Formats: sequence, structure tokens, C-alpha cells
Amino acid sequence: MDEALWAVGRATGIIGLALFTVSVLLGILARSGRPAFGLPRFAVTLVHRNASILATAFIVVHIGTLLFDPYAQLELIDFVVPFLGEYRPFWLGMGTVAFDLLLAVIATGLLRNRIGRRTFKVVHWGTYAMWPIALAHALGTGTDAASPAFIGFAVLCTLAVVAAVVWRLTSRFSRPDIAVPTVRGSSSFTAHTPAATHTIGIRS
Repeated sequence: MDEALWAVGRATGIIGLALFTVSVLLGILARSGRPAFGLPRFAVTLVHRNASILATAFIVVHIGTLLFDPYAQLELIDFVVPFLGEYRPFWLGMGTVAFDLLLAVIATGLLRNRIGRRTFKVVHWGTYAMWPIALAHALGTGTDAASPAFIGFAVLCTLAVVAAVVWRLTSRFSRPDIAVPTVRGSSSFTAHTPAATHTIGIRS
């Protein structure tokens, strides 16, 4: 039973990290306002949101299994207050920090209409910090961290996220201007409109 809990904890942690990687990538793509993989823009945003929810579910299972695993020797406070655990406290604490950031993102997402769009966006930018912290936690505490398969997985995820963030910071990130219908008596022109710069749902 103990080995089963440990195996489930490891597997759900890796799957959660993979899903968060997908969520970060789709969040950046959704923010650009571009369609992808044959999906319209709103569908990209929807998949991004669903990937985030699914990743959160796997992380909750990851935490739950490790909480009841006697080998991990974790207490409930270790999942809220970082760097208190007995097993590799620094790397375990990195996971706690990532989980705290996740809770903040979830809370602001649920209270988005109350706290305002600006506050929501500021906190939601925390996902850019949460992802590398979560990766560091996996590399520092994972029993499979030294395996070639996991190292390859970590490198692939890192390259994908770094490429997406670099693209996010370039001038080519925003989608092309949307043509506005010609008004009688004026020449044709293009412009960014509020509708052109917003998509539905949660975005990074």
C-alpha cells in the first residue's frame, strides 16, 4: 500500500507538471489571439482553462497521496508553509511555494468579478513564476529526477516554455490587425478594437 501511494504521488506530480506546461503554452497562445491546431481562438482559451483545471486536480491527488504516505513524512502544514518539511526541505518548500501561488491564482480567478481585471491579471502573471518553481521542485525531490526519461521530459518542457515566453516578448506576438469596414466618405484602414484584443476565459 505504501509503495502504491508513493507511485501514485510521483505519477500525478509528473502529469500535473506536464499539464501545467500545456496550460502555460496555451495561455500564451490564447493571449496572442491566434487560432491554433484547427481550433478557433475561443476554443484555444477553453482548452487552456480545462488544462489548468485538470492540472490542478492532479496536483491535489499528488498532495493527498503524499500526505498519507508514511515514507514522505509530510504534515498538512508542509503544504501551506514552505521549507518546514524533514525530507529535502528546500526542494519540498519550492513545491509548497508553487502550490501557494496556484491557490492565489485559483482564488483570484473565482473572485475575478469582485477584485477587478487588473488585480486578476497581476496575480495571474504569477503562473510564469509558478512553473519554473514547480519544475525545480520536481527536479529536487523526484526520485526519478536523475533518469534519462525525466531529464528529457524536463528539457523538452523547458525549451517549449522558454520559446513561448521569448515569442511573448517579441513585437510579432500580437495577431495581425483586423480590417475595419470602410466608412462612407473615408478611406479603408486597419485598427485594433477592444473586440480584437480580448478573448473569452482565463489567460496568462
